[in-house]
Amino acid sequence: MKHSSHHRLPGRRRAVASVGLAVGALVLSSCSFSFSMGGGGGADGGVGFDDLQSATIQLEAVGTFVSPQEGAYESAGRGSGFLISSDGYALTNNHVVTGAGTLKVWRGGDQSKTLNAQVKGSSECLDLAVVKIDGNDLPYIGIREDDVATADEVYAAGYPLGDPTFTMTKGIVSKADTPADTPWASLEHVIEHDARIRSGNSGGPLVDPDGRLVGVNYAGDEQHDTNFAIHRDEVRRIVDDLRSGKNVLSLGINGEAVTSDAGEGLGIWVNSVASGSPADKAGVEAGDLLTNMEGVALGADGTLGEYCNVLETHGQDATLSVEVYRPATDTYLRGQFNGTPLEATTTVSSGLVGGAGAPATGGQAAAGFTTITDDSGVVSVQVPESWSQVDGTQFVDDKGNAYFGVEASSDLAQYKNGWGAVGATVLGSAEAVSNSTPEDLLNVAGKDLPAAGCVSKGRMDYSDALHTGRFEAWENCGPEKAKYIFVAAKADSGRYLALVAVQANSAADVAAADRVVNSFSVDL
Repeated sequence: MKHSSHHRLPGRRRAVASVGLAVGALVLSSCSFSFSMGGGGGADGGVGFDDLQSATIQLEAVGTFVSPQEGAYESAGRGSGFLISSDGYALTNNHVVTGAGTLKVWRGGDQSKTLNAQVKGSSECLDLAVVKIDGNDLPYIGIREDDVATADEVYAAGYPLGDPTFTMTKGIVSKADTPADTPWASLEHVIEHDARIRSGNSGGPLVDPDGRLVGVNYAGDEQHDTNFAIHRDEVRRIVDDLRSGKNVLSLGINGEAVTSDAGEGLGIWVNSVASGSPADKAGVEAGDLLTNMEGVALGADGTLGEYCNVLETHGQDATLSVEVYRPATDTYLRGQFNGTPLEATTTVSSGLVGGAGAPATGGQAAAGFTTITDDSGVVSVQVPESWSQVDGTQFVDDKGNAYFGVEASSDLAQYKNGWGAVGATVLGSAEAVSNSTPEDLLNVAGKDLPAAGCVSKGRMDYSDALHTGRFEAWENCGPEKAKYIFVAAKADSGRYLALVAVQANSAADVAAADRVVNSFSVDL
């Protein structure tokens, strides 16, 4: 399925090249609504079926966006929406408006009068946003009070393909209420129907024969002739909050989960960021790839599900750790939403000849990553899914310090005893703080490597948003001429020491090493 995304007009400028990421087959769409009393065709004051056009709006979001397929462009993207109150509140999709510099609105297909709009509240998880236009005694769409049932007759209204001509398509409800996680939303209540929607229908209303709102269109699958709307009940639950200016399950991104060509999840791509939002304050930029939040790998299944689960668990106002890859500068960053802003972390591959961090879309780094933990749940790290053999037992060093630790490899036995298999090890110890330093850890970790032919490239400083220490890269290890990378660091909190080791037998493995090093976490 594809999200029936708002239609983009010609003439956009592309500032950077595409990074070659894939998105799902759905096409984005969106909708908007709110309820109010006033004159209209129904008891609730809403317009009748024949007057739906007067309450349906077309929106144009103008600003700079960064697409995973097309790079950066100055967008004039159009979507649909609809008025939900007589005083100018309207509902549309989050992906239509969030991150826009300006919004232009036309009502009822009338292009002679351009209206300005202000985003009042939004939700990336529910793909809903409320905007406000100036006006009084405006026509609006009322809500259906009866249950929505399979085989109910429905109509999709809006402005597909950016055309200012108002259109409607007819169909029936195929599934009255079903959950759906998509690359750009995570919803418990969705209506599946066959009233055709296309790009540009995003945010338009799905109504019954009386013109009452049944749902908000947000996605369509032309190949299988299926279309999707956010259920009326989902909208009703949050519309008052959005209208009052409160965001819901939102950090202020306009994003979508992206996958590799092989279909493996890479993370959440940020198309744009709302000014003043938690994402903006943290330093997230359009074109960033969010890879991890609160120790949870994002987008692993190609949807926004895990991202939204983290927000539901902790709340959007909580301090949330986040890890980011920025393709534009080929850097990794760590920081927090509602806390410490993002800081660039040391790229350990830079310590190797020709090892400047490979883009996250190439080689092994393009494969899906998964989060693993030690047996006690203290240490976690993201590793390639192919490193499926895991050992999470504790380790005690020669000083008697106990370390929580986890190792992962495609072949653990070979990784531990030779050079033929790649893998990673992460250790963390609170006890070691009193009698060891990062330099001590590097000395112990590398003492036997010269005997295997390994050649050190020297030690360099390491830092990220949570740790400070040193790292050392080794080359030409064993007959495979493998590379071995160590990072030894002390938590800036002073609570623990950490050691990360990654063996890399190819350039793709080196790229994966950067993701490993920039995702480890020790909960001590």
